[in-house]
Amino acid sequence: MRARRCPLTAQTFDSAAAAGARPVPRWRAALLRAAPALGLFAAARLTGLLVMAGWAWHIGRSPRAILSRAWDSDWYMLIAEHGYGRTLYWPDGSVQSDLAFFPLYPAQLRAVTAVLPVTSGTAGLLISWSAAAAAAWGIYAVVERLHGRRTATAVVLLWGLLPHSIVLSMAYTEPVLTAFAAWSLYALHTHRWLWAGVLASLAGLSRPNGIAVAAAVLAVAVNELVTAYRRRERLRPWRLRTYWRIWTGAALAPLGWCGYVLSVGFRAGDPLGGYFAVQRGWTSRFDFGIGALKVVRDIVERPSLLPIQMSLLVVAGSVLLFVLFALERPPAALLVYTAVLLLITVGGSGFFESKPRFLLPAFPLLLPLALALTKARPRAAVVVTVALAGLSFAYGTYLLTLSPIAL
Repeated sequence: MRARRCPLTAQTFDSAAAAGARPVPRWRAALLRAAPALGLFAAARLTGLLVMAGWAWHIGRSPRAILSRAWDSDWYMLIAEHGYGRTLYWPDGSVQSDLAFFPLYPAQLRAVTAVLPVTSGTAGLLISWSAAAAAAWGIYAVVERLHGRRTATAVVLLWGLLPHSIVLSMAYTEPVLTAFAAWSLYALHTHRWLWAGVLASLAGLSRPNGIAVAAAVLAVAVNELVTAYRRRERLRPWRLRTYWRIWTGAALAPLGWCGYVLSVGFRAGDPLGGYFAVQRGWTSRFDFGIGALKVVRDIVERPSLLPIQMSLLVVAGSVLLFVLFALERPPAALLVYTAVLLLITVGGSGFFESKPRFLLPAFPLLLPLALALTKARPRAAVVVTVALAGLSFAYGTYLLTLSPIAL
């Protein structure tokens, strides 16, 4: 059920107009409504960052180096500094090419270092932290429109307290994708079709699973046009402008993802399969979950590392949350977006320990938890929140400073 529009916006405009004062801009009113949620999110992430930094200093490691140049971050930095063209050949036959990494983040790094006198690592942290804040605001805007301010605040706080939310403080691309995704979904809900398409295209340039945003835009656009066709509204002159915007937004949405995938394919001599061959070199392929099931079998049959076990719990919990989320009959945009993200994560093989990170942009999965949290007694809600915070801070510190495998 859609929540009532928050009275702050309308009352602010009406009161200001009646008093002869300058009206508060809508974006500022929206930011004021989101401020408590953004404050909680910032406090959660800052606390987690300080806990990790304290432990890193204790064991003699640099927190900045961990956050800015670890694992995939180093690949992005090298692309930004030297361009594409790096390939690693391993004894087991795997071939890791930097063409697997999408180009938007390295382009942002080059832009920041061209303007500011900072290193690529510092630029990466500035981009990721800014994107995480923008994503939290976008998540709040989407959920507030559907369920009101309390639920929106709960979703943003839960997103900042996920076991893998330390990634939001790293020079990684998940915050960038989530920011574009959240605001594209908000544009869809407010019928800003061109913005939805442009933001979806940028999301597709940021990560491989960014195609989920384009899928949501296309699904909603097709639904709108089919509904209009059934109502025989297609011939009404005053609807032509709306139709043009829907078609254009739908056409723009997949351009970023398709453009990069095709460019890698042409570079490899196989336009349609070249990029997926690059991914196979990283042992990543879509096999409908066969590879994931083999990992689950190994976890059951023999001892495994903590990140692998935690990844299994997170993925299984995400599947359960998706079922609960779908039963609430959410808007098509959120349903399609979340379903595609979950399908890519569960159906893909390789790097099982990274699957929780791939699910960070799937914030709609938190709606069932947030709704339960807002309905619980205050004491119970506080206990659950504190427990999640402790798990998030401790596990995030473990992942970045003690874990023997990549995140």
